[in-house]
Amino acid sequence: MSQASPLRAYAAVTASYWAFMLSDGALRMLVLLHFNGLGFSPVQLAWLFLLYEVAGIATNLGAGWLAARFGLAATLYGGLALQIGALVALAELDPGWGMSASVLYVMAVQGVSGVAKDLAKMSSKSAVKLLAPGDGALFRWVAALTGSKNAVKGLGFFLGAALLGLLGFAPAVWTMAGVLALILAAVLLFLPKGLPGRMKGAERWSGWRSQDPRVNRLSLARLFLFGARDVWFVVGIPVYFEAALSHGTGESQRSVFFLVGAFMALWIIAYGAVQALAPRLLARTGDTVAARVRAAILGSALLVPIPLGLAGLSLLGDGPAPWLTLALVAGLLLFGFVFAVTSSLHSYLILAFGSADRITRDVGFYYMANAAGRLVGTLLSGVSYQMGGLPLCLATASLMAAASWRAANRLRPA
Repeated sequence: MSQASPLRAYAAVTASYWAFMLSDGALRMLVLLHFNGLGFSPVQLAWLFLLYEVAGIATNLGAGWLAARFGLAATLYGGLALQIGALVALAELDPGWGMSASVLYVMAVQGVSGVAKDLAKMSSKSAVKLLAPGDGALFRWVAALTGSKNAVKGLGFFLGAALLGLLGFAPAVWTMAGVLALILAAVLLFLPKGLPGRMKGAERWSGWRSQDPRVNRLSLARLFLFGARDVWFVVGIPVYFEAALSHGTGESQRSVFFLVGAFMALWIIAYGAVQALAPRLLARTGDTVAARVRAAILGSALLVPIPLGLAGLSLLGDGPAPWLTLALVAGLLLFGFVFAVTSSLHSYLILAFGSADRITRDVGFYYMANAAGRLVGTLLSGVSYQMGGLPLCLATASLMAAASWRAANRLRPA
C-alpha cells in the first residue's frame, strides 16, 4: 500500500462497518418490539436473541482463523452478505405459524445475523491494529471506529422502531435488506486492494486461546462488563418502558415504539459519542498502557453502585411510575457514560496487548468473550425480569459489574 492507502482503507472499513451496525441495531429493535407486541413473555423474548449470541461465540473463535487464512476483506464481505441473507429470511416469517415455530425460526435467523455481526466486527477492529501508523494513533483510531459505530447502531435502534411503526414488520425488513445489498456492492467496488490480514501459520486451527495472560484476563473482564449491560438492556428496560408508557390503544402502541426506540437510540448514540471522546477525556491520566489499565479498573468499580441504586429505587415503586421512569433514564445514562469510557479502554488494551503476528486470533478470542457476556446477559435479562421484575434485573447487573471489576483488577501493574 502507498502511504495514503492505510487511511483510505480505514475510511472504507469504517463506512462499511457503519452500514452493518445501522442494520444490526434496527433489526434488534424490530424483533424486540414486534414480538413483544405479539405477546411473547420476557423469557421468550430473551430466547429470540440467545442463538445470536451463541453464534457470536463460535464465530469469534473461527473468524480470527478465517481472516488469517483468507484476509480481512473476505471476512468483511462475508459478514455483509450473511446479514442480507438473514434479513431476507426474516421477511419470510409466516404470521400464521404457531408460537414455538416462530421462536425457533427467528432464533435460527438471528443466529445467522450473529455470525454476520462478529465477522464484520473482528474484521474492522483487526484492520485498525494493522493500519494504524503508530501506537499514538492506535487509541484515537480505535476510539473513533468504536464510538462512531455505536452512535450509528443507536440510530439503527430508532430507525428500526420508526420503520416498524410506519411500514410494518415485513416491509421494514425488506427495505433494510435492499439498502444493505447496495452498500455491499459499493464496498466491493471501492475498498482498496491489498487490505492486510493473511498471516503465517494460518493453516493451524489450534492456538485460539492467547498465550498472553493479559489478553485472557481482559477477555474475562469484558465478558462480565457486557453481561452487566445486557442484563437490563436486552429485555428488562424495554419491556418496563413499554408497560410504563403504553395506554393500550393502537395509536398509543405506535407512539410507544417511537419512544422506546428513541431512548435506546439515545443511549447507544451517547455511548458511542463518549467512546469516541475517550482519548480526550482520559488525556490527564497518562498515555502509557499502565495508566490506561488503572483507568479501566476504576471504570469497572464505578459501574457497580449505579444499577444497585436503581434496583433499590425500583423496589420503592409500586410498578411503573413517572418518577421511577425519570430516575431510570438519568441513572442509565450515567451508567452509559462510565460504561462507554471503560469499554473504549478495553478496545484499546486488546490491541495494545495483542501481538501483530496473531492479532486476528487475539481479537477473535476477546470478542468471543464479549459475545459470551452478551449471551449470559441476554439470558439473565429475561429470567431475572420474569422472576423478580426490574429490581432483580438491575441487581443482577450490579453483580455482573462487580465480577468485571474483580477480573480487571488482575491486570493491575506490579
